[in-house]
Amino acid sequence: MKDKRPIYLDVTKYRYPNTAIVSILHRVSGVILFLYIPFLLCALDRSVSSGEEFQGLVLSLDLPIMKILAWGFLAALIFHLVAGIRHLLMDMGIGESHRGGRLGANIVFIVSALLILAAGVWLW
Repeated sequence: MKDKRPIYLDVTKYRYPNTAIVSILHRVSGVILFLYIPFLLCALDRSVSSGEEFQGLVLSLDLPIMKILAWGFLAALIFHLVAGIRHLLMDMGIGESHRGGRLGANIVFIVSALLILAAGVWLW
């Protein structure tokens, strides 16, 4: 008699290709950017309300925790932008092959890492 119970699949044991990892991280970075929107709107509101509020915002952005949060936002923005450019190129027919997809994913990782490190240096 066949067992009809579902099979347990341990997804941590699978090795995903770079193309799948880039796709998943592109979606995750989009969610992170969406979650940052209320904080960015609050900062924008503070920056335009008065000169004293703007100075307070500038002083608070100089705190290490705020720099880390800003770097997180910039990291998500940079990765999302670079992966989005890759998707636009693929929509135009560039890099649609299996080899081109792998190369594009590797380029996304390298360019994003360099730009994220540059953003960290710029913030600190």
